[in-house]
Amino acid sequence: MIEFTPALEHDAEKPLYFQIYDYIKEHIITGQVMVGTRLPSIRSLSDHLKVSRNTIESAYQQLISEGYVESKPRSGLYVVEVDQDVLDPHSPSPVLSVRKKQAPAQSKIDFRYGNVDQKHFPMKIWRKCVQQRMSLESQELFGYGDPQGEYELRQQIASYLLYSRGVVCTAEQVIIGSGIQHLLSLFTHLVEHKKIAVENPGYDVVPKIFKGHGYHVIPIPVDDHGIEVAQIEQSETRMVYVTPSHQFPQGVVMPISRRLELLKWAEKSKGLIIEDDYDSEFRYVGKPIPALQGLDKNNRVVYFGSFSKSFLPSLRMGYMVVPESFVHRYLNQYLIFDNPVPSVLQLALAQFMKEGHWMRHIRRMRRVYLRKHHLLLSAITQYFGEKVQVIGQNAGLHILLEVYNGMEETSLIESASKKGVRVYPISRHFYDLVPRKHSYVQIGFGGVEEDEIGEGIRRLYDAWFK
Repeated sequence: MIEFTPALEHDAEKPLYFQIYDYIKEHIITGQVMVGTRLPSIRSLSDHLKVSRNTIESAYQQLISEGYVESKPRSGLYVVEVDQDVLDPHSPSPVLSVRKKQAPAQSKIDFRYGNVDQKHFPMKIWRKCVQQRMSLESQELFGYGDPQGEYELRQQIASYLLYSRGVVCTAEQVIIGSGIQHLLSLFTHLVEHKKIAVENPGYDVVPKIFKGHGYHVIPIPVDDHGIEVAQIEQSETRMVYVTPSHQFPQGVVMPISRRLELLKWAEKSKGLIIEDDYDSEFRYVGKPIPALQGLDKNNRVVYFGSFSKSFLPSLRMGYMVVPESFVHRYLNQYLIFDNPVPSVLQLALAQFMKEGHWMRHIRRMRRVYLRKHHLLLSAITQYFGEKVQVIGQNAGLHILLEVYNGMEETSLIESASKKGVRVYPISRHFYDLVPRKHSYVQIGFGGVEEDEIGEGIRRLYDAWFK
């Protein structure tokens, strides 16, 4: 274990916790603190630096969320391997990077929110895991597989969710499917209640799925803390779909107080919460908040997750975690159907996770997306200043941009396209046509190259304000 002694400036604009975080991060990146080093306990570092324990805890939580250290139960915090190619302490600041790195003038820049970074995908390791599973001349390769999903993968998912999101479940409660849309369709047959509340605005596919299965869908407004629980109570429904980790499309991260309020509603009404833990791996501001499922003590949450944003969209693989009372319902209704996800890919992913590649991949991508996130926000500030407002910047792989130029959404998108930039509408995610003072567009940054980000924002400024 090592002691840290940063020169803290109590009167500086930068908060103390961030000074401590910055100091430790630099020592990790430069190799002055080795991989595997145990950080001082919160109490000891608090006493050593003469600052509050909350300050130290905030610094440590920031290091955890960005992937520099990991927590080992009943042991402490330990430094993990940092990819120097991804984040170099001597690299230029985000603003300077925007000015120096620009894409060719004629290139097309696509800010599609569903795209992920390709450059840093561990293709060699993933190919090796797939090839190893393909080489097995066994029932794994020639059989139809487990209808619920391969048990080996379900074990790995249950273990990962407990560590990363506080989700408490067994492998028996995990069901593998080909993405969230397929799993939601499957879930509609497991409940008798045919009335559901959804977020407004919200992921537009969700109400279509439920309506297609005979449900009555009730839109509920979203405020700065997420879905409005009082409105759910007034709707008299007993089921609600939410995206608390990064509300789609507005990017709101539901605070712990609202999460507890929602859980209290479910307990009181004997209701059910469908938690889509969208973009939960990528959070840039504040402390990680446990999933609703992990906070639930009454088996009122059905948890959904996917590998589309964190790994490969083309894998078409997701999972849902059902309360124990739902397991027998699933077994009774669905064991006669084959699982739509190829067993070989499931087993390859299980091996990828078991060998530790999954957590290394997540830590790396957190740093990659954090840097892209900084580049994007810095470029927006540099070019637009107060002519726009960024919404939903604390987590996930997209933001909303509210543009103060009087143009309608369609005009913003068309004028951007003429400059070789694609941005996307959010109007289709609203359930009403109430006039709004300003227009919004959606900007995804996951699949955009770093040297395209600044150029893309510059072109948007030219399209909208020149």
